[in-house]
This record gives sequence, structure tokens and C-alpha cells, in this order.
Amino acid sequence: MNSEKIKLRALEPSDAQLLFEWENDQSIWYLSNTIAPFSKFDIEQYILNSEKDIFSNKQLRLMIDKKISNSEFQTIGSIDIFDFDPINKRAGIGILIIKEERNKGLASEALDVLIKYGFETLDLHQFYCNISTENEVSLKLFKKKNFQPVGIKKAWNFRNGKFYDEYLLQLVNE
Repeated sequence: MNSEKIKLRALEPSDAQLLFEWENDQSIWYLSNTIAPFSKFDIEQYILNSEKDIFSNKQLRLMIDKKISNSEFQTIGSIDIFDFDPINKRAGIGILIIKEERNKGLASEALDVLIKYGFETLDLHQFYCNISTENEVSLKLFKKKNFQPVGIKKAWNFRNGKFYDEYLLQLVNE
């Protein structure tokens, strides 16, 4: 799954160290409701079990590689489909881009590729995402992709001694 600047690819054993670092970065735990660190073993087992299809796992994580040259790529993030529900034809979507590569249009391209895959290959009717109301960058990105806010979950997430509201956004394949 490719675009002009990026490609989405399956997890490889060589991704274990990078995922280990990302999953254990406490500054972003609030994005995935993580409350404890992951061991390297946990990450390696996750990668080994990721070969099962999305219908079995109900989720799919793909790595986002930025094109450096025709044959060279750099891994800059990951994009996830979660809560995959083939009966109701919907799934959640989440994305992580490393700080150094943000605001370059790469997340936008990755979303385009994944949305096309979801609608055309997985036959999804809709994607949804959950974004904290103060995360203006992510809100702007998903709204640019025509995700519509459909509700606010009041005082939904608690961190640093304060409750934060969270938007629920949907993209329906008309």
C-alpha cells in the first residue's frame, strides 16, 4: 500500500525495538490509555502474532515508511485499525508519527492509503476515531479527511490531575 511519499507495510521482527520505544514513551500513553510499560518480549510476541488476519485479530497495525529514494525508506510511524467489526462494517483508526516527521503531510497520506484500503478491500462502511478536544493538530488532520464530529464524551480521560473531554469522529463511506 503506497502513495507518493509513504508506504504502509506489515510489521517485521526488526520493528521490535522501535515499537518498544514508542509503546513505552510515557508522554503519549494517554493516547492509547496505556498505564504500564510493555516488555520487549510482549512486543516481540505481538509482532509474531500479527501475521494473523484482521478477521481473527480484529485489529491491524501497519508501519508507515517515508520514501527517501526509490529503494530506501525510513520508518516514521504506525497506523492502526482497531475494533474491526466486519458485521457492522466499521473500525476505529489511530495514527502515530514521530515528532521529527510531523506537519509534513505524511500522516495525511497514510490516512488516505488506509482509508482507501478499508473502504475498498475490507468493505468497511465507516471509520471512527477518538481525539481529545485539546489535540488540535489531530482534529485538524481528521477533519481534513472529512471525519465529522458526532459527539463529545465529557470528562472522558483523566491525566495529570484533570479530566479532558474527547471527540468521537466518524467517516462514513457514502
